[in-house]
Amino acid sequence: MRAIRVEDSEWARAGVYYVRTEAMVLGFHVPLEGEFADDTRESEYILVVDEEGRPLSTNRIHLMPDQGFAKIERVATISTARRLGAGRLGIEAAEEWISEKGYQRIVITSREEAVPFYEKLGYRARYDMDPKTLAPKKEGGEEPAGDSRFVCIYMEKAMGKEKPRL
Repeated sequence: MRAIRVEDSEWARAGVYYVRTEAMVLGFHVPLEGEFADDTRESEYILVVDEEGRPLSTNRIHLMPDQGFAKIERVATISTARRLGAGRLGIEAAEEWISEKGYQRIVITSREEAVPFYEKLGYRARYDMDPKTLAPKKEGGEEPAGDSRFVCIYMEKAMGKEKPRL
């Protein structure tokens, strides 16, 4: 397996779209328009492929300089590649690229079921943070009802010498 930084190559972008369609649209029944609504031509992705170049996993990098961190988003792995290391390789490649861009803190809003996966990669669940606003939760605020398949948890990781905010 190898991770590719997707910038201008159309074939690699097609691989990203394939993985997200298989994993999210077909796997979780997310509407196609909803899955791709916030993608742009400037979006930066990691694509993990197997030895024959077949797409296995992907994620998108979103730099958030005003908030002082980068976010790894739209993490998806095709069903036949889960538990083979493709997702881990993709996250590690995204972390390296983010570090090269000068960011020392990374945020992921994860489905609740994936929290143990991210914890193994050094992320920490922050239940005091709102995964929608990426800010501290308001006192007394209730959790809105939503799609139970996508209960999201705010996860963060400090790269290098920086420590997570408390």
